[in-house]
Amino acid sequence: MKLTFHGAAGEVTGSCYLLETNNKKYLIDCGMFQGGEFSEDRNWNAFGFDPQTIEAVILTHAHLDHTGRLPKLVKEGFTGTIYANPATRDLARLVMLDAVEIMLYNQKKNGIPLLYEEADVEDTMKLFKSVDYVQKTRLDEDVHFTFKDAGHILGSCFIRLELEGKIIVFSGDIGNVHVPIVRETANLGEADYLVLESTYGHTNHEDPERRIFLLQDAIITTIKRKGVLMIPAFSLERTQEILYEINSLLNSNLIPHSPIFLDSPMAAAATEIYKKYPQYFDEAAKYLIGKGDDLFNFPDLKITHTPDDSKQINNIKAPKIIIAGSGMMNGGRILHHLLRYLSDAKSMLLIIAYQARGTLGNRLLKGEKRVHIAEVRVIGAYSAHGDQNKLVAWVKEAKRSPSRIFLVHGDEEPLSALQQRLGEETEAQVTIAVMSETLEI
Repeated sequence: MKLTFHGAAGEVTGSCYLLETNNKKYLIDCGMFQGGEFSEDRNWNAFGFDPQTIEAVILTHAHLDHTGRLPKLVKEGFTGTIYANPATRDLARLVMLDAVEIMLYNQKKNGIPLLYEEADVEDTMKLFKSVDYVQKTRLDEDVHFTFKDAGHILGSCFIRLELEGKIIVFSGDIGNVHVPIVRETANLGEADYLVLESTYGHTNHEDPERRIFLLQDAIITTIKRKGVLMIPAFSLERTQEILYEINSLLNSNLIPHSPIFLDSPMAAAATEIYKKYPQYFDEAAKYLIGKGDDLFNFPDLKITHTPDDSKQINNIKAPKIIIAGSGMMNGGRILHHLLRYLSDAKSMLLIIAYQARGTLGNRLLKGEKRVHIAEVRVIGAYSAHGDQNKLVAWVKEAKRSPSRIFLVHGDEEPLSALQQRLGEETEAQVTIAVMSETLEI
């Protein structure tokens, strides 16, 4: 079989891997490249393969860097099946439609052409087929795949493909440990080959048991200063986790009451999808639901849907908490709040999401300042990605560890660090994937 890396090779975004076997071609993910702007010019480039020749696409999860070029694939001739977990299917539609809205805004503002339109998204959705966890699915006479829970976001999977007498696993994005709401990552099981993400391959998060206390401290500190706590959050998973945690702190009387705004229509829509799939929640979340607790809504919370609703936040005196997209601060409503409050020393910017190179969030994380800046804090333990310890443990605890590992979805430092540690602690041959490289395996 042949494996070609058409994205997320030597970088974090654009996940897209081509697998060829028995004269059939299958695609794992088809994500958008993201950088300083919402999307990068190379999203308009040719795929490097003919979309008409692809039999099927298998999705790991709904994030834009894993699904964002699917409508382009369909526009250019793909007519096969897109396999996804049911929650991934619903969230992917939301993500792609939101991408269209942002592209329309960028076209109007900067003249940037559209990669695709809403009609292309709806055409793409017609090709989806829902497949649940652990359900073995046949692609060809001797090609099967199974979804296993990756513990990253709702519906996220790692993919176990059986073909040519071998097992190849595509990790997608592996979740953090003890994350609220979603279940823990399933055991890797048996694998001959592993395509492994390395987003945090060079570092380890804080103790996961401490993250709620770090959030509590950030809230109390900002409220005491009568400032504004700004939390840029991805609409999928991170927002729902933060709402869950704040609700828990309020119910336990561990933080004072103050106005809390969810200023993200997409996050609000995603939260409704979360409510649709409680079967994928962890036991703690299921227990609270059984007691009648609404995990994502509480008296202090106001959800702003329209631009006018968002503007009204300015009329509410501090202290207040604003949760808004986008998570990397390279677009979305968070930018308006940063412009208004980032120069206020009483306020705080709380970073809980991965910040890709070139984004505003990455520049702020590195300490870049052009104004008297609000306090900036980071809680890495709220990352939806597993850290180096989690990734290494996941590989080592496999029922049968892979003999070859291909590292993807990471920048140079994480890739090198994870390659070194896996090389020291496992028997696997560990290779850093190269863009457009084809390997015979």
